Amino acid sequence: MAARKGAAGRPGRVVQRQAAGEGVRTQVRKARRDAWSKAVRARFLAELAETCNVSEAARTVGKSRQAAYGLKQRDAEFARDWDAAIEQGYGEIEAMLIRLALHGCESEEIIEDGEGAVKTRKVKRAPNPSLGLQLLKLHAAQVAARRAARGDATGPGSPEAIASVERVLAEIRRRRAAAGT
Repeated sequence: MAARKGAAGRPGRVVQRQAAGEGVRTQVRKARRDAWSKAVRARFLAELAETCNVSEAARTVGKSRQAAYGLKQRDAEFARDWDAAIEQGYGEIEAMLIRLALHGCESEEIIEDGEGAVKTRKVKRAPNPSLGLQLLKLHAAQVAARRAARGDATGPGSPEAIASVERVLAEIRRRRAAAGT
């Protein structure tokens, strides 16, 4: 029995349980080469958080989109991590779109002649971010439902988050008053 436990602890080995008659037979075997290892899962979830695109994240780790959705259905922990990655990704997209809406995005292209004198200037403006903001509003309902299902009240509008921001602001006011500004 100790040999089996040691074998299962070796890298590249997994324990597989099979029904055998009225009992269960345990077998140690090599891990599948196409399995979702912890490293592959972590890379997939990192790419998913960055892109919010399941197909792209699966392609990055050499898996199919269907395999990713299948694993999400079979593994509750992976499904929770998936939801967290999507939530993180959409949070970053939301922050970028809000920044774009508030400050705009312009770039200036300057074309010079051979002597370094400015020949022409072109100002390019980014498209209106309103479509992206509308999509994020639709996603916000999904995020709120997931948080409610988890019993997670730690979102940006939660009492804990608001109290934390108020404590930080009070500390800033105190420091400013001490400095005389």
